[in-house]
Amino acid sequence: MNTQLGAVPPENGGDRVTATRAVLAQAVAAFTGAWDAASEPPELAAHLPAEGALRRSALIELIKVDLQHRSIRKQASKRLDDYRAEFPELDSAPLPPDLIYEEISARRQLDQDLDLTEYEQRYSLQMARIAERLDADHFRTTLLTDPAATATLDTINPGATVDDFDMLILLGQGAFGRVFLARQRSMQRLVAVKISHDRGSEGQTLAQLDHEHIVRVFDQRHITDQHLKLMYMQYVPGGTLLGVLRLLRRTGVEGKTGRLLLDAVDEAAASGGVLEPQPSGTRAELARLTWPETVAWLGSRLASALDYANRAGVLHRDIKPANVLLTVDGQPKLADFNISFSRHIPGASPAAYFGGSLAYMSPEQLEACHPTMTTTAADLDTRSDLYALAVVLWELLTGRLPFDDERSAGESDTSVERMIELRRQPIPASFAEEIPQDCPSVLQHTLLTCLSPDPADRFATGAELANQLDLTLDRTARDLVDPPSRSIRAKLKMRPMPVVTLSSALGQLLGGLYLWAHNTRLLDDVLTSDASTRLQHLATLIGAIGYPIGILALLYWCRLVFLVPDGLRRGKQFDDQTLAHARADTLACGDRIAVVAFTGWALSLVIFLAQLHYTADLSAGFTINLIASHLVAAAVAVVYSYFPVTFFVLRWYYPGLLGSAPGTPDEAVRLRQLARRSRIYLGIAASVPLIGVVGGLVYLDAAEQQTVITPIVILCVVSLFAFVGALRVFYALESDLHALDRIVNPRSRRSR
Repeated sequence: MNTQLGAVPPENGGDRVTATRAVLAQAVAAFTGAWDAASEPPELAAHLPAEGALRRSALIELIKVDLQHRSIRKQASKRLDDYRAEFPELDSAPLPPDLIYEEISARRQLDQDLDLTEYEQRYSLQMARIAERLDADHFRTTLLTDPAATATLDTINPGATVDDFDMLILLGQGAFGRVFLARQRSMQRLVAVKISHDRGSEGQTLAQLDHEHIVRVFDQRHITDQHLKLMYMQYVPGGTLLGVLRLLRRTGVEGKTGRLLLDAVDEAAASGGVLEPQPSGTRAELARLTWPETVAWLGSRLASALDYANRAGVLHRDIKPANVLLTVDGQPKLADFNISFSRHIPGASPAAYFGGSLAYMSPEQLEACHPTMTTTAADLDTRSDLYALAVVLWELLTGRLPFDDERSAGESDTSVERMIELRRQPIPASFAEEIPQDCPSVLQHTLLTCLSPDPADRFATGAELANQLDLTLDRTARDLVDPPSRSIRAKLKMRPMPVVTLSSALGQLLGGLYLWAHNTRLLDDVLTSDASTRLQHLATLIGAIGYPIGILALLYWCRLVFLVPDGLRRGKQFDDQTLAHARADTLACGDRIAVVAFTGWALSLVIFLAQLHYTADLSAGFTINLIASHLVAAAVAVVYSYFPVTFFVLRWYYPGLLGSAPGTPDEAVRLRQLARRSRIYLGIAASVPLIGVVGGLVYLDAAEQQTVITPIVILCVVSLFAFVGALRVFYALESDLHALDRIVNPRSRRSR
């Protein structure tokens, strides 16, 4: 390694280094210096900070330094019990596992066969956490700020050469390392180089992952004498989401589009020496998106990356804006999977290990960070990462975090407890009011689901979250599932009874009007007044009996279409099977109304023909005409009940049921079958005028034709306009069906 690493100390730029780490680093460096300068052990208490909230954290770090130097010099070995007697504040909480590990390591320097039975009895919980590290072949310090690594790291600046790499530009810095744009000499290529304390397994972790939205790691190298490691990876020149946030806060959220993301990317790329990005399909797509849609676009890709990592057995545990890099096209890439080491060295101060990213953590991860709480890193799963991603997306959407954290309270255990308390409660309505006016409701609901205090109420996988965020980008589909709040659909959502009832009555009314106009004058010419009166009484009786029976039959047959939406509206819970059954019944609702209607018309035709057989002697042609007109009326009743009913249930009620539980593969099949049936009904609607003309005129003599010509002309004209309306409804249905198919079958949405 080139020892001429640069003489200029780093400027305070890049990512924020927490005040906590700065105080601890200063205390450790001063105490280490005192050890190096003195022949006798220095006084530990003299190097403790006055800040009460940091005193215990600093004490733990200084005890580690003290233990290491005493073991190296073999001077006056001390035990943890000695420190506990000298500093009672150590017993204010259980001793952290890493402190137990340091004492055991120090004692092993003098006794390789050290019996650990004593520790296993006194510190069983801590020993369980460090067992893996104790079995390792070599000691790796758990000091938060390794003085040797920190001293060297502070000297590495642009212009330095480290190993095979010429450092060109400082891209960012954090609590444990720096990231540079560098030129790799052997390969003559630009790479991003991260130089950090030699801890964790980020290089090995990332090397296992090959996903378009995860930064690709090439290799890593250890600088053992300086306790550093160097990891080099693909250079992503578009900056980070932190830069996007800074631009967003300068300009405000309202009225912004995806152009803001591109502006932030271009600004970062220019500062990194990249020429003006070339036009691309992705950049053109982003420019057309609203800002909420842009947030959903970013979130969908990051959620799919987290899903991929989770399936590979990897959790990120440090999702924050600074850890999301951007390409020149605005594509996001996850970086910095370095947080996994924390489960081995929990420490006394979570802020010391995680810096500013505490604000993005889920409540369960904050509990895992807290030194006195029982939750551990092993208890976390992908839902914790998805929670953190939702916090990032919320901040991008509104310009601020969805929590009222006490920023002035510091990063003490008490402050972390307050953060946990806030995150164990639903997001306050006041924060939801800050969401931009053009934000789709489905995006807001998706983020609130991810931010649920209970992991069981969140999306189970990144794939589920990605699908919901993709839905936000599908404007037709999202408006079906979550209509605009001021729309009629939103007001009548989950109230199918009035609309379905009126829609089903429309076709019956039109069919009845045609039959009355066609048959009344025709029958009056061949029937006596007494026979006509009896026939009218029969029609009234059939209507009085038949309609209630038909309605009752439909209410029973389609009961779930009404009961489940009403129950959901009132807050009732249903199991997935009941919801799936209700959705299937809803898709079949129009067909069932058509079946009941046609059955009623067919039965009434049989009854009328029987009555006419005993009332008058009608010719065969006249009878055929009556049958044809009745069938035309039935066709009108069926078609013009089916289309409005199907249109409304498909657009107003089925999506609400779909939003209450995930769809099934069978539903995609049902949707396609419904599309095919709709074409059949459209064909029937188109044939009504033809059947009406042929059936209404062919079997009548000239005088009878003159009697019915007016109703038939009206039928043709009205049917023409009605068919145009049915055709428009059909196209709307097809659009809705395709959108719903994208909802129940996310693969079809991604393949568009």
